[in-house]
Amino acid sequence: MSLLNRPFAYSKMDMEDPDEVRHRRAQFLIYKALQQADSPRKRPSWLKVKTNKLKIRIGRRFKRLRKSIFSTVYAAEVGLHKQIISQLKAFKGLFRGQGASIVGLQPMFR
Repeated sequence: MSLLNRPFAYSKMDMEDPDEVRHRRAQFLIYKALQQADSPRKRPSWLKVKTNKLKIRIGRRFKRLRKSIFSTVYAAEVGLHKQIISQLKAFKGLFRGQGASIVGLQPMFR
């Protein structure tokens, strides 16, 4: 029991009423809102405003650039995919005998 005699010892707290907790929290939030309303607001400096606007413009340009890069890469992938599929279909036709016109030609050298 020597723990409870220390200055920073833990002690068991009584259960608080939930309404009391809500009321105390509401009072605190009201106090903070009134404190913010009373404090004089200073306008942001023109330099901060300029830098924020510049950040927004740069961000928009990066977003546009990223979208255009993705769209061109996607278009290139689709084109490459179509080309590969057509090549595979041509090879498949040759191996299955659909290209009989090429195989059935007379040899040039006898």
